[in-house]
Amino acid sequence: MATFEMSKILYITEKVMTLEEKRAWIRLVVAVAAYGGYVVVVLGRAAGRPLAEAPYAAALLWSVGAAIVAAIVAEVVAGAVNPKASRAKDVRDREIGRLGDHVGQSFVTIGAVAAMLMAVAGWDRFWIANVIYLCFALSAVLGNVTKVIVYRGSFPQW
Repeated sequence: MATFEMSKILYITEKVMTLEEKRAWIRLVVAVAAYGGYVVVVLGRAAGRPLAEAPYAAALLWSVGAAIVAAIVAEVVAGAVNPKASRAKDVRDREIGRLGDHVGQSFVTIGAVAAMLMAVAGWDRFWIANVIYLCFALSAVLGNVTKVIVYRGSFPQW
């Protein structure tokens, strides 16, 4: 009995990951990797000078573009690995997607308001661009974490 309970906790039982859950995992990993890579590149380019003087635009654009391409390629590979997996979304998938999107979109709004206030206050473009990118990354991370948690647990009933 204890072995069954432990396997239930660790999801070792026959729990199959849906295509939508795989997509959430892929997007989560890609968002963390892309933003982390961007931060490392920009910090490396600062090289002792003020951070706002570091060249960031190309790194920002490349990391966003690479994240988009990486997510698409990974999702295609995930679909090709199991071509018989259903691509149909059921009601649960749509509700989980909606919940994750709502959680994530809150950070897009926060980033937009913060960037607007920073622009009005006359802040440097570096900080405005970076707060927007940070909030986009947080949106992707938190939205997809929400989806994974709900897929691994149960959908809340209100």
